Amino acid sequence: MTMATRAYEKYGVPTAPTDPDQEYMTVQETAYVLKCSVSWLRRLLLKRPELCGRNGERGRIVTNREQRTGIHAARSAGDPRTGRSRPVRRRRPVTS
Repeated sequence: MTMATRAYEKYGVPTAPTDPDQEYMTVQETAYVLKCSVSWLRRLLLKRPELCGRNGERGRIVTNREQRTGIHAARSAGDPRTGRSRPVRRRRPVTS
């Protein structure tokens, strides 16, 4: 059994925002509100940079209300790889 690193505990776990109706949220707060993982959200934001902004000198990723609406729409659209309404669980091939 492996232990999570400090960086994962700090940046990889969704956290509840102080105010769910605030204008700007971090990636961790956005993941908590949208009920998704931080890693999935970061991958989406790499593909769709228009859905996030950068704040400050170090480039912290933040989202505003309109961008969160866009993220929710992209997430609700289904699996973009196949056009299915929802992702299908992959199965291991049967070996004889």
